[in-house]
Amino acid sequence: MPLGISPLVDFAFKLMLASCGHERVTIHFLNAILGQQSKITSIEILNPIVGPNFDGDKWLVLDILAKDDKGRRFNIEMQTSVPSGLRQRLAFYDARLYVEQMREGDRYHELVPAIVICVLDKPLFKEIPHLHSDFRLRDESGNVLTDDLQVHLLELTKLAVTRENLLKATVEQQWAYFLLNADKLTMEEIRELFPESEFVEAAGVLEVIKNTPEQMDHYISRLKYQLDEVSRLESTRLEALQEGEKRGELIGRIKTFQELLGVTELGNDQLSEFDFGQLAELCEQLRIQLHGRHPN
Repeated sequence: MPLGISPLVDFAFKLMLASCGHERVTIHFLNAILGQQSKITSIEILNPIVGPNFDGDKWLVLDILAKDDKGRRFNIEMQTSVPSGLRQRLAFYDARLYVEQMREGDRYHELVPAIVICVLDKPLFKEIPHLHSDFRLRDESGNVLTDDLQVHLLELTKLAVTRENLLKATVEQQWAYFLLNADKLTMEEIRELFPESEFVEAAGVLEVIKNTPEQMDHYISRLKYQLDEVSRLESTRLEALQEGEKRGELIGRIKTFQELLGVTELGNDQLSEFDFGQLAELCEQLRIQLHGRHPN
Protein backbone atom coordinates (compact mmCIF):
# COMPACT_ATOMS: atom_id res chain seq x y z
CA MET A 1 0.00 0.00 0.00
CA PRO A 2 1.37 3.48 -0.88
CA LEU A 3 2.53 5.64 2.02
CA GLY A 4 -0.22 8.18 1.32
CA ILE A 5 1.70 10.90 3.21
CA SER A 6 3.32 13.64 1.15
CA PRO A 7 6.50 15.29 2.42
CA LEU A 8 5.35 18.37 0.51
CA VAL A 9 2.96 19.05 3.39
CA ASP A 10 4.99 21.26 5.71
CA PHE A 11 4.06 19.32 8.85
CA ALA A 12 5.33 16.05 7.34
CA PHE A 13 8.38 17.84 5.91
CA LYS A 14 9.39 19.09 9.34
CA LEU A 15 8.75 15.77 11.08
CA MET A 16 10.90 14.07 8.47
CA LEU A 17 13.83 16.49 8.79
CA ALA A 18 13.57 17.77 12.36
CA SER A 19 12.59 14.87 14.60
CA CYS A 20 14.94 13.80 17.38
CA GLY A 21 16.61 10.53 16.46
CA HIS A 22 16.47 11.11 12.70
CA GLU A 23 19.32 13.60 12.35
CA ARG A 24 21.08 11.48 9.76
CA VAL A 25 18.15 12.08 7.37
CA THR A 26 18.69 15.83 7.79
CA ILE A 27 22.45 15.45 7.27
CA HIS A 28 21.87 13.42 4.10
CA PHE A 29 19.43 15.99 2.72
CA LEU A 30 21.70 18.95 3.50
CA ASN A 31 24.78 17.31 1.98
CA ALA A 32 22.75 16.58 -1.16
CA ILE A 33 21.86 20.28 -1.49
CA LEU A 34 25.27 21.70 -0.53
CA GLY A 35 27.13 19.44 -2.95
CA GLN A 36 30.82 20.38 -3.12
CA GLN A 37 30.78 22.41 0.07
CA SER A 38 32.38 21.06 3.23
CA LYS A 39 30.55 17.88 4.17
CA ILE A 40 28.31 17.85 7.25
CA THR A 41 29.01 15.03 9.69
CA SER A 42 26.75 16.03 12.58
CA ILE A 43 23.79 18.35 13.03
CA GLU A 44 21.90 19.96 15.89
CA ILE A 45 18.24 20.75 15.27
CA LEU A 46 17.60 24.03 17.08
CA ASN A 47 13.79 23.78 16.96
CA PRO A 48 13.06 20.04 16.89
CA ILE A 49 9.70 18.34 17.08
CA VAL A 50 9.88 16.47 20.37
CA GLY A 51 7.42 13.89 21.64
CA PRO A 52 3.98 12.86 20.42
CA ASN A 53 1.92 15.65 22.00
CA PHE A 54 0.91 18.72 20.03
CA ASP A 55 -0.97 21.70 21.42
CA GLY A 56 -2.82 23.05 18.40
CA ASP A 57 -1.38 24.46 15.19
CA LYS A 58 -0.15 27.75 16.67
CA TRP A 59 2.79 26.17 18.50
CA LEU A 60 4.28 24.82 15.32
CA VAL A 61 7.04 26.83 13.63
CA LEU A 62 7.31 24.87 10.41
CA ASP A 63 10.66 26.22 9.28
CA ILE A 64 13.57 24.03 10.38
CA LEU A 65 16.49 25.69 12.16
CA ALA A 66 19.73 23.74 12.44
CA LYS A 67 23.44 24.11 13.16
CA ASP A 68 26.12 21.77 11.86
CA ASP A 69 29.45 20.64 13.31
CA LYS A 70 31.21 23.63 11.72
CA GLY A 71 28.80 26.12 13.26
CA ARG A 72 27.00 26.86 9.99
CA ARG A 73 23.36 27.76 10.53
CA PHE A 74 20.48 26.59 8.36
CA ASN A 75 16.89 27.59 7.78
CA ILE A 76 15.00 24.95 5.78
CA GLU A 77 11.42 25.34 4.61
CA MET A 78 8.82 23.88 2.28
CA GLN A 79 6.69 26.16 0.09
CA THR A 80 3.70 24.88 -1.88
CA SER A 81 2.85 28.37 -3.13
CA VAL A 82 4.82 31.42 -4.23
CA PRO A 83 3.48 34.32 -2.18
CA SER A 84 4.30 37.92 -3.00
CA GLY A 85 7.62 38.99 -1.50
CA LEU A 86 9.02 35.45 -1.18
CA ARG A 87 12.42 36.47 -2.61
CA GLN A 88 12.73 39.32 -0.15
CA ARG A 89 11.59 37.13 2.75
CA LEU A 90 14.24 34.52 1.98
CA ALA A 91 16.91 37.23 1.87
CA PHE A 92 15.62 38.61 5.18
CA TYR A 93 15.68 35.19 6.84
CA ASP A 94 19.26 34.65 5.67
CA ALA A 95 20.41 38.07 6.88
CA ARG A 96 18.71 37.59 10.25
CA LEU A 97 20.24 34.13 10.68
CA TYR A 98 23.66 35.68 9.99
CA VAL A 99 23.30 38.75 12.20
CA GLU A 100 21.88 36.82 15.16
CA GLN A 101 25.28 35.13 15.58
CA MET A 102 26.91 38.38 16.69
CA ARG A 103 27.35 39.05 20.37
CA GLU A 104 29.13 41.93 22.07
CA GLY A 105 32.85 41.41 21.73
CA ASP A 106 32.59 39.04 18.76
CA ARG A 107 34.74 39.65 15.69
CA TYR A 108 33.49 39.66 12.12
CA HIS A 109 35.91 36.99 10.97
CA GLU A 110 34.36 34.62 13.51
CA LEU A 111 31.00 34.69 11.74
CA VAL A 112 30.00 31.43 10.06
CA PRO A 113 27.80 30.95 6.96
CA ALA A 114 24.04 31.33 7.20
CA ILE A 115 22.25 29.14 4.67
CA VAL A 116 18.57 29.25 3.70
CA ILE A 117 17.15 26.29 1.77
CA CYS A 118 13.67 26.63 0.30
CA VAL A 119 11.97 23.68 -1.39
CA LEU A 120 9.24 24.79 -3.80
CA ASP A 121 6.72 22.78 -5.74
CA LYS A 122 5.87 25.88 -7.81
CA PRO A 123 8.51 27.68 -9.90
CA LEU A 124 9.85 30.98 -8.58
CA PHE A 125 12.21 31.61 -11.52
CA LYS A 126 10.36 30.34 -14.58
CA GLU A 127 13.14 31.51 -16.89
CA ILE A 128 15.78 29.37 -15.11
CA PRO A 129 15.66 25.66 -16.08
CA HIS A 130 17.82 24.36 -13.22
CA LEU A 131 16.38 22.23 -10.44
CA HIS A 132 18.73 23.85 -7.93
CA SER A 133 19.63 27.55 -7.77
CA ASP A 134 22.47 28.69 -5.50
CA PHE A 135 22.45 32.42 -4.70
CA ARG A 136 25.40 34.15 -3.02
CA LEU A 137 27.08 37.57 -2.94
CA ARG A 138 28.83 37.74 -6.30
CA ASP A 139 29.82 40.41 -8.80
CA GLU A 140 28.81 40.41 -12.47
CA SER A 141 31.78 38.22 -13.38
CA GLY A 142 30.90 35.58 -10.82
CA ASN A 143 33.59 36.49 -8.30
CA VAL A 144 32.32 35.63 -4.82
CA LEU A 145 32.59 38.31 -2.16
CA THR A 146 31.67 35.79 0.55
CA ASP A 147 29.98 32.41 0.94
CA ASP A 148 28.58 33.50 4.30
CA LEU A 149 25.15 34.35 2.88
CA GLN A 150 23.52 31.64 0.78
CA VAL A 151 19.98 31.04 -0.46
CA HIS A 152 19.35 27.68 -2.13
CA LEU A 153 16.16 26.94 -4.05
CA LEU A 154 15.05 23.44 -5.01
CA GLU A 155 12.28 24.00 -7.59
CA LEU A 156 10.73 20.55 -7.85
CA THR A 157 8.71 21.17 -11.02
CA LYS A 158 12.02 21.39 -12.91
CA LEU A 159 13.03 17.82 -12.12
CA ALA A 160 13.82 15.94 -15.34
CA VAL A 161 14.46 12.53 -13.73
CA THR A 162 12.02 9.66 -14.17
CA ARG A 163 11.54 6.42 -12.25
CA GLU A 164 13.41 4.55 -14.98
CA ASN A 165 16.66 6.54 -14.61
CA LEU A 166 16.39 7.38 -10.91
CA LEU A 167 19.24 5.09 -9.86
CA LYS A 168 21.61 7.02 -12.15
CA ALA A 169 20.46 10.40 -10.85
CA THR A 170 22.38 12.61 -8.43
CA VAL A 171 21.46 12.44 -4.75
CA GLU A 172 19.96 15.91 -5.07
CA GLN A 173 17.71 14.71 -7.91
CA GLN A 174 16.78 11.61 -5.91
CA TRP A 175 15.67 13.82 -3.01
CA ALA A 176 13.56 15.90 -5.37
CA TYR A 177 11.95 12.76 -6.78
CA PHE A 178 11.34 11.41 -3.26
CA LEU A 179 9.68 14.66 -2.16
CA LEU A 180 7.41 14.65 -5.20
CA ASN A 181 6.48 10.96 -5.19
CA ALA A 182 6.93 9.40 -1.74
CA ASP A 183 3.20 9.46 -1.00
CA LYS A 184 2.51 7.35 -4.11
CA LEU A 185 5.15 4.70 -3.35
CA THR A 186 5.09 1.67 -1.08
CA MET A 187 7.90 0.99 1.38
CA GLU A 188 9.02 -1.89 -0.84
CA GLU A 189 9.27 0.41 -3.85
CA ILE A 190 11.20 3.00 -1.83
CA ARG A 191 13.73 0.36 -0.77
CA GLU A 192 14.09 -0.69 -4.41
CA LEU A 193 14.33 2.81 -5.89
CA PHE A 194 16.48 4.46 -3.22
CA PRO A 195 19.36 2.21 -2.14
CA GLU A 196 20.64 4.69 0.47
CA SER A 197 19.12 3.90 3.85
CA GLU A 198 18.37 7.55 4.72
CA PHE A 199 15.50 7.55 2.22
CA VAL A 200 13.99 4.46 3.84
CA GLU A 201 14.33 6.12 7.24
CA ALA A 202 12.64 9.27 5.92
CA ALA A 203 9.80 7.15 4.53
CA GLY A 204 9.52 5.45 7.90
CA VAL A 205 8.87 8.83 9.55
CA LEU A 206 6.09 9.47 7.03
CA GLU A 207 4.64 6.04 7.72
CA VAL A 208 4.50 6.82 11.45
CA ILE A 209 2.35 9.87 10.67
CA LYS A 210 -0.19 7.66 8.92
CA ASN A 211 -0.28 5.27 11.87
CA THR A 212 -0.51 7.94 14.60
CA PRO A 213 -4.01 9.47 14.86
CA GLU A 214 -2.88 12.74 16.45
CA GLN A 215 -0.13 13.28 13.90
CA MET A 216 -2.54 12.35 11.12
CA ASP A 217 -4.99 14.98 12.36
CA HIS A 218 -2.27 17.64 12.19
CA TYR A 219 -1.17 16.42 8.77
CA ILE A 220 -4.72 16.69 7.39
CA SER A 221 -5.13 20.12 8.99
CA ARG A 222 -1.95 21.42 7.37
CA LEU A 223 -2.80 19.79 4.03
CA LYS A 224 -6.16 21.55 4.05
CA TYR A 225 -4.51 24.84 4.98
CA GLN A 226 -2.00 24.56 2.15
CA LEU A 227 -4.69 23.69 -0.41
CA ASP A 228 -6.82 26.63 0.80
CA GLU A 229 -3.79 28.94 0.56
CA VAL A 230 -3.04 27.83 -3.00
CA SER A 231 -6.71 28.39 -3.91
CA ARG A 232 -6.67 31.84 -2.28
CA LEU A 233 -3.52 32.91 -4.11
CA GLU A 234 -4.92 31.65 -7.41
CA SER A 235 -8.16 33.55 -6.80
CA THR A 236 -6.17 36.70 -6.00
CA ARG A 237 -4.11 36.24 -9.15
CA LEU A 238 -7.23 35.85 -11.32
CA GLU A 239 -8.83 38.91 -9.72
CA ALA A 240 -5.67 40.91 -10.43
CA LEU A 241 -5.69 39.75 -14.05
CA GLN A 242 -9.34 40.67 -14.43
CA GLU A 243 -8.77 44.08 -12.86
CA GLY A 244 -5.78 44.57 -15.15
CA GLU A 245 -7.94 43.80 -18.17
CA LYS A 246 -10.62 46.23 -16.98
CA ARG A 247 -8.01 48.90 -16.30
CA GLY A 248 -6.63 48.38 -19.80
CA GLU A 249 -10.11 48.79 -21.31
CA LEU A 250 -10.73 51.98 -19.32
CA ILE A 251 -7.37 53.46 -20.29
CA GLY A 252 -8.06 52.64 -23.94
CA ARG A 253 -11.48 54.39 -23.77
CA ILE A 254 -9.98 57.42 -21.98
CA LYS A 255 -7.31 57.86 -24.67
CA THR A 256 -9.95 57.52 -27.41
CA PHE A 257 -12.18 60.14 -25.74
CA GLN A 258 -9.20 62.49 -25.28
CA GLU A 259 -8.32 62.16 -28.95
CA LEU A 260 -11.90 62.81 -30.10
CA LEU A 261 -12.20 65.81 -27.78
CA GLY A 262 -8.83 67.21 -28.82
CA VAL A 263 -7.79 67.71 -25.20
CA THR A 264 -4.34 67.25 -23.76
CA GLU A 265 -3.82 63.54 -23.47
CA LEU A 266 -2.67 61.87 -20.29
CA GLY A 267 -0.02 59.27 -21.10
CA ASN A 268 0.14 55.68 -19.92
CA ASP A 269 2.60 56.58 -17.16
CA GLN A 270 0.21 59.17 -15.74
CA LEU A 271 -2.87 56.99 -16.10
CA SER A 272 -1.10 54.05 -14.44
CA GLU A 273 -0.94 56.09 -11.23
CA PHE A 274 -4.76 56.29 -11.09
CA ASP A 275 -6.66 53.67 -9.16
CA PHE A 276 -9.58 51.87 -10.79
CA GLY A 277 -12.18 54.23 -9.35
CA GLN A 278 -10.31 57.32 -10.58
CA LEU A 279 -9.99 55.84 -14.06
CA ALA A 280 -13.71 55.05 -14.16
CA GLU A 281 -14.60 58.58 -13.02
CA LEU A 282 -12.31 60.22 -15.59
CA CYS A 283 -13.69 57.99 -18.33
CA GLU A 284 -17.26 58.97 -17.44
CA GLN A 285 -16.37 62.70 -17.36
CA LEU A 286 -14.83 62.50 -20.82
CA ARG A 287 -17.82 60.52 -22.12
CA ILE A 288 -20.22 63.21 -20.86
CA GLN A 289 -18.10 65.95 -22.46
CA LEU A 290 -18.10 64.14 -25.78
CA HIS A 291 -21.85 63.53 -25.59
CA GLY A 292 -22.37 67.27 -24.91
CA ARG A 293 -20.56 68.15 -28.11
CA HIS A 294 -22.33 65.55 -30.18
CA PRO A 295 -25.80 65.07 -28.71
CA ASN A 296 -28.05 62.52 -30.44
